Amino acid sequence: MASNVAIKVEGLSKQYLLNKLGVPKSDTLYGSMMAGLRNIKNITSKSKREEFWALNDVSFEINQGDRVGIIGRNGAGKSTLLKILSRITPPTSGKIEYYGRMASLLEVGTGFHGDLTGRENIYLNGSILGMSKQEIDKKFDEIVAFSEIEKFLDTPVKRYSSGMYVRLAFAVAAHLDSDILIVDEVLAVGDAAFQKKCLGKMNDISSNDGRTILFVSHQMNTLQALCNKGMVLHKGQVSLNVSSADIAIKHYMQLANQVARSAVADRTDRVGEGGIKVTNISFFHSLQATEELITGQDFTIQVSYECKANYVANNVNVALAIYGDDGVLYTVLNSENTGTTFQNVKGNGTFICTLNKLPLMEGSYFINVSISENSVMQDWVQEAVFVNVIAGDFYGTGKINPSSHKSILIENSWSKK
Repeated sequence: MASNVAIKVEGLSKQYLLNKLGVPKSDTLYGSMMAGLRNIKNITSKSKREEFWALNDVSFEINQGDRVGIIGRNGAGKSTLLKILSRITPPTSGKIEYYGRMASLLEVGTGFHGDLTGRENIYLNGSILGMSKQEIDKKFDEIVAFSEIEKFLDTPVKRYSSGMYVRLAFAVAAHLDSDILIVDEVLAVGDAAFQKKCLGKMNDISSNDGRTILFVSHQMNTLQALCNKGMVLHKGQVSLNVSSADIAIKHYMQLANQVARSAVADRTDRVGEGGIKVTNISFFHSLQATEELITGQDFTIQVSYECKANYVANNVNVALAIYGDDGVLYTVLNSENTGTTFQNVKGNGTFICTLNKLPLMEGSYFINVSISENSVMQDWVQEAVFVNVIAGDFYGTGKINPSSHKSILIENSWSKK
């Protein structure tokens, strides 16, 4: 391996066998034993297995000190790739070479033993990385200070909240002596202030210590702020190899544009329990359907849905997250936050969101849609629809903000005394 390469991946593939009449194949010994016992009851399921390649012939190199954002839609293979790189899941084929120690933070609780205290887990993680007690001692106070959970340091971590778990887990991963840090979107569990603190820390350890970072997030602005490189995965393959972060984000948005133009009802990459399913998203102005919106105009977004047979839902919340074509989240329209949850939802119908004076400036936007019942996700479709916004006179003065200053417009007035 070249001296400046931190990770080299060649021909990496991961196959899962989907057994519709039996149970999925497991990566663990216990899981495989239990799956085998269950499948004894259904011998015919052996012939019903389908191959699913979560990753297929993935190859790339990452240099030391690079901060690489791994971008991709749901099901693209991002989490599978990180699990393989972190040695949690074995690959079906392919080769990985590392240079130096590696630490990973993929989900809440990864690498922690629930019955051990926070203090004990710090030393456990350090020893897994091959550090001596003396080496961990030198970092201990920094870890505790960063995590801000000193009062609970001698409490078993199984009693921690998810936020406390993330604080300690990130502090351990970032401060112990690893050369490579792999982080999934686990930071979404923490509060905004701690997320900002984590991003700053990752930037510091990469710039000052030369550590290599692999980071997965759906927030393009977060990736852009942290990462100097990006790689795009699409349907288990490398759609764009390691390039500048800006080029990677632009490539991802082009893929998103193509997907968002397909019918919502036909999308197979949705997430949720499926009791309620979004079938269409449309826009109306003055009772007329439109495919383009104008800044400052009034309009409605209509979200059509269908429920499973005999399914009746209550306390239903509908949310629309609006992103620019640069990946920046501009706003979220959430029915529950406005005091509206829907009752007796069944059969087919339409949720209607009314907006007065569209505050979005000229440009292209993607909308994620989600429907939940009692906080349980029923349907979530990423980049469900694409819409163009045309420049309009938001303030009614004949003045139009330049499109180069893409932002949210807010009603305001001025006076002098």
